[in-house]
Amino acid sequence: MKLAQQLEAGLSSFDSQSRALPGIKSRANRTAFVEQLVESIRRIKYISVIRSRKLSSSRADPSSDIFDPIMAAVLRMREGQIDEAFWFVFLFVHFGKHQRDGWRLVRDVYGRLGRGAPWDWTRTSAHPERFRKWLANYQAHLKRAGITCHFGNHRKYQSLDANKSAGTGAAFESYVEWVDPPRTHQMLFQEVYKKCDGDPKATFDYLYRSMNDVVSFGRMAKFDYLTMVGKLGLAPIEPGSTYMQGATGPVSGARLLFGGNKNAPLKHEVLETWLGQLGARLNVGMQVLEDALCNWQKSPSLFKPFRG
Repeated sequence: MKLAQQLEAGLSSFDSQSRALPGIKSRANRTAFVEQLVESIRRIKYISVIRSRKLSSSRADPSSDIFDPIMAAVLRMREGQIDEAFWFVFLFVHFGKHQRDGWRLVRDVYGRLGRGAPWDWTRTSAHPERFRKWLANYQAHLKRAGITCHFGNHRKYQSLDANKSAGTGAAFESYVEWVDPPRTHQMLFQEVYKKCDGDPKATFDYLYRSMNDVVSFGRMAKFDYLTMVGKLGLAPIEPGSTYMQGATGPVSGARLLFGGNKNAPLKHEVLETWLGQLGARLNVGMQVLEDALCNWQKSPSLFKPFRG
């Protein structure tokens, strides 16, 4: 495969000319890492494919089994409903996709369990307290016996609770406060873009740090939300680093790659610098490296696709 060959050649030249990569000294580790890079690139390109594809309106219908929040975001973008597109990205990240239950939880919450108009951006942002009240009333029903609906793997410790300080009710309300209606999402992102002199990476970084105000959105959720906004073309932003501070899997992967083992005493700042250099050599973005390192360190010598 041409892409895999290019990546392997880039890794070899970096290893010999710039910085040693002891974590991929063995052929098995090198092959597995290259395959994870290829997989990550494909995952990111898939969003471009969705953006150009004809999509069924059922993709945005929470009563449909083929509902998908990212495809729903694309549909709303095409219709000019930009706030709703951003809202679907938030829902996509907040709930995640469960390996068995799929989008069931986001469907049930967004669609009000089929009992009334959806909790779209207009309704939720206008009355977040009404959403919290609804959620409090229907929490038990959302967890009803016989029908499972779980958060995605990366969100498995998230609480559905309407009133807990770190629960879904607080997350929704704090997200609305972050956008600060009547300011729109576009206005928010444009304000920051202007403040950062039109620099996509600086804009990403500013927004990433500002999202500390969004309840339950830690390092991974902020990174996933903003990178998806960029990939969908909702705003001209891109990560300028892998944001290692607060990460677990990507840090282990980077330490393995540059230090030879997952516990190598390498600081986050050093890893960020080296990964920036490696990304430039391989001509891949920081999201590709972040994703590939996280998945590779789970199985360094044997490629395994991860979907969680």
